[in-house]
Amino acid sequence: MREEKLGVLCSGRGSNLASIIAAIEDGSIHAEIAVVIADKADAYALERARKKGIPAIAVVRRDYAERDAFERALLEQLYAHGVTLVVLAGFMRILSPLFVHAYTGRILNIHPALLPSFPGAHAHRDALAYGVKVSGCTVHFVDEGTDSGPIILQASVPVLEGDTEETLAARVLEQEHRIFPEAIKLYIEGRLHTDGRQVHILPAGEGGAL
Repeated sequence: MREEKLGVLCSGRGSNLASIIAAIEDGSIHAEIAVVIADKADAYALERARKKGIPAIAVVRRDYAERDAFERALLEQLYAHGVTLVVLAGFMRILSPLFVHAYTGRILNIHPALLPSFPGAHAHRDALAYGVKVSGCTVHFVDEGTDSGPIILQASVPVLEGDTEETLAARVLEQEHRIFPEAIKLYIEGRLHTDGRQVHILPAGEGGAL
């Protein structure tokens, strides 16, 4: 099993970060969170990290004139902390090819919809507006598109009569907290094999190089 150093990128409360920390603490995930980076100085995810003694850094987009400069600053922090796997846990920015190429095949994202349906920043609003009866969440590898990378795991929840964005989001978030740590565990165990758009999950004990 590989020893991975995670770099977790967040924009808000960091509840998915908390689920990853819990999975590391209970031994489900054998890895270290090397750094947590937020694109907002007041993101509560930074406070969560500091309370656990994890390096926590704000790299604020508006401090950089261009996106490339912002992403280079993110990469500098990831490199400085020896990060081997980038985890986007509610990071509300689309990453350019500059960033994606630096960690090709080593960036995981959680999205609050059943991709390829409802990509982008307003998944719950879009799902409700479309009238779907089932929604959910997706963990996927990040490529150069918007929420378009190969899918690793998905979980579904019913859309109930009278649901709002908030009530649907809360139901989906419970599943996010379950499958995101599981996907990270599978990656660390070398059990994810990507063949084009297909991600095959190898049986336990058969993991190897990706």
